[in-house]
Amino acid sequence: MKAVRFTVPGAPPIVENVPIPQPGPGQVVVKIGGAGVCHSDLHVLDHGAPGFHGPFTLGHENAGWVASLGAGVTGWKLGDPVAVYGFWGCGHCHACLLSMESYCENAEHLSNNGGGIGTDGGMAEYMLVPSPRLLVPLGSLAPRDAAPLTDAALTPYHAIKRGLHLLTPDATAVVIGVGGLGHMAVQLLRVLCGARVVAVDLDDRKLDHARQLGADLVVNSRNAAEAAETINAFTGRRKAAMVLDFVGIQPTLDLAVQLVGRNSQLTVVGVGGGTIPLTQWTLPFGCSVSTPLWGSRAELMEVIALAESGRIHVDTHYFGFEQGPQVLQDLRDGKVMGRGVLVPELL
Repeated sequence: MKAVRFTVPGAPPIVENVPIPQPGPGQVVVKIGGAGVCHSDLHVLDHGAPGFHGPFTLGHENAGWVASLGAGVTGWKLGDPVAVYGFWGCGHCHACLLSMESYCENAEHLSNNGGGIGTDGGMAEYMLVPSPRLLVPLGSLAPRDAAPLTDAALTPYHAIKRGLHLLTPDATAVVIGVGGLGHMAVQLLRVLCGARVVAVDLDDRKLDHARQLGADLVVNSRNAAEAAETINAFTGRRKAAMVLDFVGIQPTLDLAVQLVGRNSQLTVVGVGGGTIPLTQWTLPFGCSVSTPLWGSRAELMEVIALAESGRIHVDTHYFGFEQGPQVLQDLRDGKVMGRGVLVPELL
């Protein structure tokens, strides 16, 4: 089968033929219907997966149909449409028992942390899933439409829920970076709370998209000082109750620090490598800094329910696996709007 593969850090992805996986006891093979293309894939390509060695198949945003079941697997039947939960924990620690596997207490000692993050992911025609607990039913959603929900929607959903108590109708939330995750964050804020939403980006096309999705104010941050002045004038003395930075580079973090108010939350989701020197005086009093990772399996079920009811939708663009390396390069170059999804049927 065709697969988009990581080889060594710094090398471009390659498309090659690999064997179709066969399930062992307790395992499930999923026929992939769609695999989302994420900035985290670029991070893997550039730096590898810490503690894990290539080569392996990329792709941690996956959905498809149950294709084969290993011995002892119950609760699923062939052909069931499923989403694959992306972070694979130990399954038995306190966090995992709460379905919060992204916060697994044993994550550093596992043989892998998920498909596409150290072991074979879903940018292939079939994917081996080590446990049926990592599958979530899709209902009426098509797998290629649902695949990005497993990260592009789940990650901002979890991040927003952590500070939802702050997002009262008289509050403001700021979304920095209106890409794959950011365009979902704008929608989720609209669904989950009554707070006003400000969207920030360097790309006017993405800002227009954010406006269409319901942002109350869109601001281009090419001139950071002017952007901060505009946003702070909009939010008033209270300033932002939550700032979600989906980029995480130094300029976006510096901007975020200027926007948060007292008793607020600065949520850093992007792994751009920026830093915040934290002292008693760096941030307004009562401001917490949050670095959430992904979300829980239960929250993925909630996200899928939102999508199935039509209250949120991923702006998806479909490509064949042979186009995978080019789509990844386009993502690196900032050319991808919404979410690129690789689909085997388009080979």
